[in-house]
Amino acid sequence: MTVEILKNYINGKWVESETEKTRDVINPANGELLAQTPLCTKEEALFAIKAAKASFWRWRTTPAQSRIRYLYDFRDALEENFDELAEMVTLEHGKTLDESRGEYRRTIENIEAATHIPSLQMGYNFEDIASGIDEMVIKQPLGVFFCVAPFNFPVMVPAWFWPYAIATGNTYIVKPSDQCPISMVRQFELLDEIGFPDGVINLLHGGSEVVSTLIESPDTVGLSFVGSTRIGKLLYKKCGEMGKRVQVQGGAKNFITIMPDADIERTIPNIITSFYGNTGQRCLAGGVLLTVGDIHEPIKKSLVEAAVQIKIGKGIDEDIHMGPLASKSGMDKVLSYIEKGIEEGAELILDGRNIKVDGTLSEGFFIGPTIFDKVTSDMVIAQEEIFGPVIPIINVKNLDEAIDIINANRYGNASSLFTSSGKAAREYQYRVLAGNIGINIGVAAPIATFPFSGMKDSFKGDLHGQGRSGIDFFTEDKVVISRWL
Repeated sequence: MTVEILKNYINGKWVESETEKTRDVINPANGELLAQTPLCTKEEALFAIKAAKASFWRWRTTPAQSRIRYLYDFRDALEENFDELAEMVTLEHGKTLDESRGEYRRTIENIEAATHIPSLQMGYNFEDIASGIDEMVIKQPLGVFFCVAPFNFPVMVPAWFWPYAIATGNTYIVKPSDQCPISMVRQFELLDEIGFPDGVINLLHGGSEVVSTLIESPDTVGLSFVGSTRIGKLLYKKCGEMGKRVQVQGGAKNFITIMPDADIERTIPNIITSFYGNTGQRCLAGGVLLTVGDIHEPIKKSLVEAAVQIKIGKGIDEDIHMGPLASKSGMDKVLSYIEKGIEEGAELILDGRNIKVDGTLSEGFFIGPTIFDKVTSDMVIAQEEIFGPVIPIINVKNLDEAIDIINANRYGNASSLFTSSGKAAREYQYRVLAGNIGINIGVAAPIATFPFSGMKDSFKGDLHGQGRSGIDFFTEDKVVISRWL
């Protein structure tokens, strides 16, 4: 059977890659080969950069109101093809249809937020800084930006960046996940139908050679990256050496704290969604559950009762609550962490290994909900990002102990507190070293008009994606001081 090798989209045209190196795109629910991603060459990356650079000045001088009309048309195209697009994400990633729909809803929110550029990109001014002298700030685009996207949200994460970049007058290159690229290819088919000017927005497949070329080129100005902290730190250093702007969203270990005064009935569904949504493959997913005092036993009992009710299967089926891991390597990694937890002495109170789907062991990459009790903060499963459907539970004496454990961890992406106490909530948001804080919220995901924050090893850079931070990242402040005689 002939399997499609995906094409690049450069300078307004679909282009076949000349590389002989490819990566298989697998349906994680059944192991089916869907397509192949070309791992493009340095020359192909340079071709994309050249096209984006050549288009920059024409696009930069296009009025903002004209630029954002393309985004309105694209938003409408996403709405018109919504169900088909969501199914495509589910097929290549494995997440449930509801989760894919949620990803596309967030994508559309970012497109809509970027259409507000005529107000978001406004500078400011002041008359008579001295007699007859005025001063103002103009926010201007810079050139060619690019992103290196992750597999877990293959369409939403690029939308944290490219709509804002092109709305502010830059040109852009999207390097999609080589594991889950089909959804992004479909988006570019819609962009092509809309008729974006050639070279403004480009799609380039590839691996490390493509990324290195994009960073090293003197004709690119900045990178947005979402992925592992290890890779992110390498790219952050390299961008610094090359004088590039960079925002690196890295790994996470998100702690969720439950106080004794929390409403258990309302809290449990939030915890289930946080740890098991997207099969745990979310940078905002719960990583460790901290139970404070005597609430430990009631929470543990309720969690197990809720987790065993989760229906596991192919995400394309409407009645499924949790799909497979996105890859075999991802599944094997999670299984290794479960083994490590057992070796370290944690108590496995719900075992998601060897899960049966439709009554049989599946060829897909499935792991069921897993829960560890009697975890200590020095265990590997409490320290490292598992990126799968595993809940390690640590019982702590009080809020101070919980905050100490959270702040001692190397990551600082998100953290949530469940409580009825305003005092405890304020203490938590004031002291916890994490970029996104949830109060009685299981997944502290900022909407498109707010930045997606992060601290410590979860973020490297100065300006985050989304919102005003994103606008600042894609523009430079030019100061103009004028006197007319």
